[in-house]
Amino acid sequence: MWWFTLDLAGVMVVAVTGCLAAARKRLDLFGAVVFAVLTGVGGGTLRDLLLDAPVFWTRKPVYVLAAAGTGLATFVWMRYWRIPHGTLRVADAFALGLFTVLGAEKALALDAHPVIAVVMGLLTGVAGGAIRDVLAAETPLILGREIYATASLLGSTLLVGLAAAGIDAPWHWLAAFVATVGLRLAALRWQLELPSAITRDP
Repeated sequence: MWWFTLDLAGVMVVAVTGCLAAARKRLDLFGAVVFAVLTGVGGGTLRDLLLDAPVFWTRKPVYVLAAAGTGLATFVWMRYWRIPHGTLRVADAFALGLFTVLGAEKALALDAHPVIAVVMGLLTGVAGGAIRDVLAAETPLILGREIYATASLLGSTLLVGLAAAGIDAPWHWLAAFVATVGLRLAALRWQLELPSAITRDP
């Protein structure tokens, strides 16, 4: 129940970010729902394919229905109420934390090597947002200087490390989630960035 609840919550939160991105592009209801579904299940789908596991939403279509329903509800909400500025970034930070935890934990549950579990946490955390940004014809956050993938990497590494140290669930989940979301929100609040490559003219 813990796993299903977190997984479904992650899909719904990231589906909201997909719908918000569609709204910025002035898409219609169908486009908004498509954005929500693809963003919601994209990261987990890629994770399961790489882990050679059954794709989660093919076993439980409720995930697709939840993503579509969330997209529809968000679309209707935006028609009648104003979405506060910065909502997309904050919602995306929480989605990043949830999916980072889910990706790393699922890899560990499938007896993947700790390094693979860290990578799966990172991949699950950032892939949905990357799909959303590509669909919206925007530069994916993972390719920018913002602290985004770095936050996911921190959370994923922390989860795997705490699990290896014998810290039981849900405590290592909570620690990884707080670390990921906390770093991401701090980066947004204080505009923290990673250094860029410096090129010098000959």
